[in-house]
Amino acid sequence: MWVPHCTSVMDSLRAGLGAGVVCAAIALVVSSCSAAAPVVQHTAEPGVVAVPEPHYSIVCVIHGDGEYAFHDSSGNEHMADEEALTAMTRVAVMNPRAEVFIFHEQERRHVLFFPRKDGELAYYRNGLLVARESYWRDEGPSYFSAEVELYHKHKYGGEFDDRKVNGTTNMFLYFGHEIPESGGKGYDASYPDRPFAVADLAAALRGFAGPISKFDLLVLSTCFGGTPYTIAELGVFARTIVASPENLHLSYFDLRPLERLDLTLRSGEVAPFAKRLARHAFDCLTREIQTAVSVVVYDVDSVQGYVRSVRAEDERMQIALRPDDGVSASGTEHVDCADVPVYNVASMTEGVTVLYQPPRFGRWRNKLRHSGWECRRKTAAQASAVEVDGQPAGAVGGIAR
Repeated sequence: MWVPHCTSVMDSLRAGLGAGVVCAAIALVVSSCSAAAPVVQHTAEPGVVAVPEPHYSIVCVIHGDGEYAFHDSSGNEHMADEEALTAMTRVAVMNPRAEVFIFHEQERRHVLFFPRKDGELAYYRNGLLVARESYWRDEGPSYFSAEVELYHKHKYGGEFDDRKVNGTTNMFLYFGHEIPESGGKGYDASYPDRPFAVADLAAALRGFAGPISKFDLLVLSTCFGGTPYTIAELGVFARTIVASPENLHLSYFDLRPLERLDLTLRSGEVAPFAKRLARHAFDCLTREIQTAVSVVVYDVDSVQGYVRSVRAEDERMQIALRPDDGVSASGTEHVDCADVPVYNVASMTEGVTVLYQPPRFGRWRNKLRHSGWECRRKTAAQASAVEVDGQPAGAVGGIAR
C-alpha cells in the first residue's frame, strides 16, 4: 500500500536509495548536459540468458521550453521541468521490469555561436540506462515527429516484434503547461510561431501507440486537462486518463506510485492503480497549496456518452474562440462544466472519479463539489462587448450563457 508523502525528489532519493545509488542517479541527470553519457548495452553472450522483455512500458514527454521557474515557501527557485526529469529518472531506475522513454524538450540555446540540440531522449530498460540521444525538435512534418521516430528506433529497431507489446502494460505521461484546444502559437519559447494544441498531442499518441493502438494509462500533468474536448480527443488512444480540470503545476504530480510497478501493479489492473495514483497526487497537493485542487480519473469507455452528447457544443466553441470570430481565450475564464447549462447533463457523472478540494480563499471557497469537467465561458466584459454569428455573445456554444 502506498503511503502518501510529499518530500522533495532529492530528499526521497536520499531516503530511498543508498548513497552510492544516489550519486549514480544524480550522475544520470547531470550527464544529460555532457557530450557522452554512460550507457549499458544489453548483449546476450553464448550460454547467457537474454534480458527479459519488460512487463511495463512508459513514454514520458517533459516540456521545458517555456517559463517553468517557481519558488518554494522558503524562496528557493526551482525549475519544474528539471524536477519532473529527476522524478522520472527515479521511476526509471527503480523499475526492474520496465522500459522508460524520457523525452525532455528544452529551450534552444547556443554554445558559442553554434546552436545546441534542444531535445534529449533517455531510454532505460530494466532499471538501466541503455541509450541517450540528443535531437532537433523541429525536424519532421508534425510537432512530435522527432520523438516518435526515436521511440520506434529504440523500441523496435526498425522491425516490429510482437513480443515487445504482447502482455505489456503501456503508459504515457505528459508534463507541461495547459495545452490549448485550438491555436496554440507561443507554447514553445524557442518556436513561437509553431502551434501546439490538443490535436497535436493526439497525433503524437497515434504515432507512439503504433501497434498497441491504445495506452492503458495516460497521465496529463498540466493545468485544465480535464475538458470534454481534451478527453474526447486523447481518449481515442487511451483506456484510462488521469488529469486535472483545475490548475496543476507541472512538478506537483507526484510520481512515487510509479516506482516498482512490479510490486504495485502486479495484477495488471490499471484502473484501480490509476485511482491510487490520483489519490496520492491529490493528498500531496492538498497538503502543500491553498488554491483549488482537483485530480480526476476518467474511464474512457464510460465517459463516451457524455463527451459525445456535448461534442456539438465543443465544436461551436472552437469556432467561437478563433481570433477572427471576435472571441479570444483571453476573453474567457475556466469554469466547472456543471455551471454551464448546456454541459450540465445527467451523464456527466458517469465514468469519473473526482477528488476535489475548494480553495481556502476567494470567490470559489464555498464551492464544495466539482463535476470533474472543465469548460470555458466568456468573462462579463467579453460577454457584454462581443456578438458572434449575429447572436448575443452569451449564446455561443460551449461558452456559458
